[in-house]
Amino acid sequence: MLNYLNTGIVFQEIPDEVTLSINITGCPCRCPGCHSQYLWENIGEPLTPMVLDKFMRQYGGDITCICFMGGDADPKYVSQLAQYLHREHEGLKVAWYSGRQTFPKSIRKRDFDYIKLGPYIEHLGCLKERTTNQRLYKRAVGDDFTDITSRFWKK
Repeated sequence: MLNYLNTGIVFQEIPDEVTLSINITGCPCRCPGCHSQYLWENIGEPLTPMVLDKFMRQYGGDITCICFMGGDADPKYVSQLAQYLHREHEGLKVAWYSGRQTFPKSIRKRDFDYIKLGPYIEHLGCLKERTTNQRLYKRAVGDDFTDITSRFWKK
């Protein structure tokens, strides 16, 4: 089980989507320079399918995507929540911002429409920096994903 601390509707994390961002606590990555160190501790409320349904009743008409920000402590549970959202809320896209270097082999990529991988490394910058080590992928077909990180870069 994972806990979440807060949520917010965001427009920049996932290109072309109106996204409900869910900040998951208990992050094991502990990236130096992290802008969300308050999410390192396991605080907040349990994130369950019932909570996701509550969010959908509250925001459903206003959002096109839900993004799990974190969840690296229990990737299988994040995957289960993604499966639930796709099954119960047709057409909703699901994203996962992970600090892992690679996608966990124990879960299915196709449970997600977008996946951000890579720990934050301060001197390399975030997704909007061309030097970043982080990558955002968009599902193409099945388990095939396309790197769309360049969408964050100014031309």
